[in-house]
Amino acid sequence: MNIWLAIIGMGIVTYGLRLGPLLLLERMEIGATARQALRFVPTAVLCAIIFPELFMPGGAPDISLGNERLLAGLFAAVVAWRSKNVLWTIVAGMIVLWILPAIAR
Repeated sequence: MNIWLAIIGMGIVTYGLRLGPLLLLERMEIGATARQALRFVPTAVLCAIIFPELFMPGGAPDISLGNERLLAGLFAAVVAWRSKNVLWTIVAGMIVLWILPAIAR
C-alpha cells in the first residue's frame, strides 16, 4: 500500500511541477525572441540525453567503429533524414543496436 501512495504522490508532484509553469506562462505575454528560443528546447533536451550515451558508452569517450551505440545512432540519423519518420528512426536504430553485438560475437 505504501508503494502505491508513493507512486501516486510522485505523480501528483510531477504533474504539479509541469502544470505550474504552463499556468504561469498562459497568463504572460512571451516575446518573439523567447518564443523562438523555446522552440529549440525539446531538441536540446533530446540531444543532452542521447549524445552522452552515443559518444561515451560506459562513461569513457569512444568515437570508433567498435562503438555499436554510435554506429546505431548514425544509422538512425540517416533513416531520420531520409524518412522523416520518428517510428522508422527508432525501429531502425534499435534493430541495428541489437544486430551489431550479435555480429561482433
